[in-house]
Amino acid sequence: MAATLCSKIIPKQGWLPLAQSVRHGSKAVTRHRKPMHFLKQKLMALTEYIPPKPAAPKGAYPSETIQVKEESGLALLKKKQLKEVFQANKMIAVAQNSASSVEDMLILKHRLHKHDISVKFFPNEIMRTFLSDSNYCNMAPLFSGPTVLLVSKEPKVKELLKTVRGSPQITLLGGCVEDSILSTQGLLSYSRLPSLTVVQGELVSGLTMLTSQTAALLQRHPSHLSALLTQYLKQQSGDTEAVTAPGESS
Repeated sequence: MAATLCSKIIPKQGWLPLAQSVRHGSKAVTRHRKPMHFLKQKLMALTEYIPPKPAAPKGAYPSETIQVKEESGLALLKKKQLKEVFQANKMIAVAQNSASSVEDMLILKHRLHKHDISVKFFPNEIMRTFLSDSNYCNMAPLFSGPTVLLVSKEPKVKELLKTVRGSPQITLLGGCVEDSILSTQGLLSYSRLPSLTVVQGELVSGLTMLTSQTAALLQRHPSHLSALLTQYLKQQSGDTEAVTAPGESS
């Protein structure tokens, strides 16, 4: 029985199968992937999705606390005094103190006091913080290095320039006169302006001259008309006398 099965399964020698695979000479079709264009590669790289990094768990890093620096009582007092200085004085000049001695400063104070001009000292840091929140913020660049304030209740710029000219250690940097910020050249131009009384006198004289000219123009035509009428009456009276005189002689 086993021999019969083996003879059926194992083919005999010289036996050929009914179906034979025949290999043709044509080449196999293979498809190669076309390379991606360079611009497309750049676009794909730019639009590539980048997943967000996972957030750090709470408490992994120490909390950052913003420390607000509080101003000292002395700084607040200086700011209050500085505000009163700007409100009470019409002229505030900034000058640079080039290592003047105590004696030179006392002499300068005495000379300025004759014209009711005071000398004030304030730290530059307090000056800059005060000016940054005020209408005089453009004066902040003047406060660099040792500076002093020369203030007066009236704008006495001419007296200030004359007094400071005798102190070579003090150099004017600029100032504020009647709420107008001026440079050194502006202060010099302001000192050359005439006084208020002179300007008022010129204004009154100009207005008086204009009113007198207006009155003369208004009176010119009536006076001219009256002169013409007077001349006409004289001529009429002369003609009547010339006519009546021959009749009387006849």
